[in-house]
Amino acid sequence: MSKDTDKIFDFVIIGSGFGGMCCAYILADEGYSVALLEKNIQYGGCLQIFSRDKFILDTGLHYIGGFDPGQNLNTIFHYLGLADKMKFHRMDENGFDIISFSDGRKFKHGMGYENFIQQLVKDFPEEEKAIHAFCKKIQEVCKQFPIYHLKDEQAENYLDVEVRGENAHDYIASITNNIALRNVLAGNNMLYAGVKEKTPLFVLALIFNSYICGSYKIVTGGAQLIRQFSQRLREKGVKKMNRHKVVSAVYDGNKISALKTDTGETIYGKNFISAIHPSATIDIFGQENFYPAFVKRINNLENTTSSFIVQLTFKPYSFPYLNHNIYHYFTDDVWETINYSGEEWPLGFYLTTPVPVKNKSFAESLTVMCYMQPEDVAPWVNTFNSTVHPGSRGDDYEKFKKQKEELVIKKLETLYPGIRNSILHVYSSSPLTFRDYTNSVNGSIYGILKNSNSPLSTVINSRTKIPNLYLSGQNLIFHGVLGTSIGAIVTCFEFVNRKKLMEKINSFSQLI
Repeated sequence: MSKDTDKIFDFVIIGSGFGGMCCAYILADEGYSVALLEKNIQYGGCLQIFSRDKFILDTGLHYIGGFDPGQNLNTIFHYLGLADKMKFHRMDENGFDIISFSDGRKFKHGMGYENFIQQLVKDFPEEEKAIHAFCKKIQEVCKQFPIYHLKDEQAENYLDVEVRGENAHDYIASITNNIALRNVLAGNNMLYAGVKEKTPLFVLALIFNSYICGSYKIVTGGAQLIRQFSQRLREKGVKKMNRHKVVSAVYDGNKISALKTDTGETIYGKNFISAIHPSATIDIFGQENFYPAFVKRINNLENTTSSFIVQLTFKPYSFPYLNHNIYHYFTDDVWETINYSGEEWPLGFYLTTPVPVKNKSFAESLTVMCYMQPEDVAPWVNTFNSTVHPGSRGDDYEKFKKQKEELVIKKLETLYPGIRNSILHVYSSSPLTFRDYTNSVNGSIYGILKNSNSPLSTVINSRTKIPNLYLSGQNLIFHGVLGTSIGAIVTCFEFVNRKKLMEKINSFSQLI
């Protein structure tokens, strides 16, 4: 039994993704006692890394946005005590993202709005008006969410049907008839698993704006971030408890008094925050303790698709380091890569090379992310992997992965002829891998899919019917390092003076 079994924490947080870690830091910094529970060996959720043949490979952290001085994530990282303790690498300002197509066309997304416009006008001189309109609209939409800009304004438009109901694809189509430009403006939609008929414009805007306002890679990626953030939490007195899967709750009346874990321990607390998926939260705390309408709504919500990720490691000095990301398409409609069938898979992929450690000119590895539907791995849905028993799904599953790896490499060769000769090792992960290591529904990469056709159905409030249970994580505001940190701030407004917390965070703003 844990020595903390008899201790009553002010807050017990379930899930150590970036959102859960941020909640823990904020509350500990305010003087509360905090326990952070994680079911896996590693902390960090999608920030987890794995090591193969002396290579450290990231699972979900590839680049961050909003990190130029004075921008939102830069300010948050300084507040969290991370910015000065980590190494960051600014990406190519004239093309941090490149949208490319199988016919050889390539288009650049530049950093800074003026540069962004300048880079696209080079390729679309007749569409300058539309490009300006797009940039103006993105910034206007972002202004509708004051907390996104770390502004202390009570009025939020999270529930504004007009703001949440505008469709991203339809808006882009309304400003230009140029099909190529439409594809380029939506070309990085793998950042939010965009669905043509459903993805709202505000999702595109909040995410796209952040990368235009400063795109960076973290040197050694998630490994460095997890290590430094874990150290900061220890300094604040947070009790971190890995290998503690929460299986049920103990109630005192209508309030929660403790959590039961699969280790047989009981963790007592006054308040509880679930930073995992709402459906997983309902399973732990019992659907009878939530409003029936809430349970029904959560169970009926669609989640974003999952992915198949191929990690390639390279022979020394054989493949160039790319200081940009590539979104490459084998279809004329970037929104359709999610709707693949048969041997045409994948219809597109996202490519990134982590910052090299040994030689700045040559990549040590390459990450390739392709959409993959959970149905593709249905034969193995009842198998479960872990860091304790890796590779335990059987030979058929391993054969399936090898076949998919080969399809990816073949299509990579159309973009980089001869890349096969540079490959040292190949590793891959499927939707089931993502499901088991991040506790996501069906391996969903970004949680609940926001829907412009039903804008209020995907709004998740931090409060629940249970008086001392609150929600946080990627489903609260939006996903990613920036989205989950902002979500954590919103959750903590329930316990910390809003004005004072925002003043504290903004005091760390590194203004130019």
